[in-house]
Amino acid sequence: MQPLPQLLDDEHTFEAERPEVLVLACGAIAREVLAVIELNGWTHVTVRCLPGKLHSTPAKIAPAVDAKLRELEGKYERVFVAYADCGTAGELDKVLDAHGVERLAGAHCYGFFAGNDAWLAMHDDEPATFYLTDFLARHFDSLVVKSLKLDLHPELKPQIFGNYKRLVYLAQTDDPALAERARKAADYLGVAFEQRRTGYGELLPSLQRFVDG
Repeated sequence: MQPLPQLLDDEHTFEAERPEVLVLACGAIAREVLAVIELNGWTHVTVRCLPGKLHSTPAKIAPAVDAKLRELEGKYERVFVAYADCGTAGELDKVLDAHGVERLAGAHCYGFFAGNDAWLAMHDDEPATFYLTDFLARHFDSLVVKSLKLDLHPELKPQIFGNYKRLVYLAQTDDPALAERARKAADYLGVAFEQRRTGYGELLPSLQRFVDG
């Protein structure tokens, strides 16, 4: 896979050789979307990524997706949105219904990576769980510690995370460095650590169904 730019703060476009269809993706899963495209040898699928930091501000996701779909209207034969509901409480679906566009099934990226049924069972088993993906393990400091200003006000940590009991790292890759970051995040939060290898989960068949039409 080509080296990726910083996907946390900025939008990026990965243009296909012969762009026909578009995947409008969350920057937090850009690596995985591009890996699926490379795995399948698709040369007609363009990927446009919205900033990964939107993961931390769900209320901004639906407006951002709406604005991008309006901007790109008519430029591609078909469009797929690589987001789950992602905490928008149905607002993203309202936008997608208006544009006639599909998205990934499920409530969160945790669901489609782990498998939505497996994630629901995992959540029912222990609701007090904090989840990390590869992206979130990579950017834990920016998206959690600094975003919540815990670096400046560590006294807030027990108020925010005091009820959590475990951290589950849903790993898309076998990367010891990311696993160590995830373990350190669990230590920082003062919770038990678990790692589960998910690979691309339901992202792979979902994109295959879309591209196959």
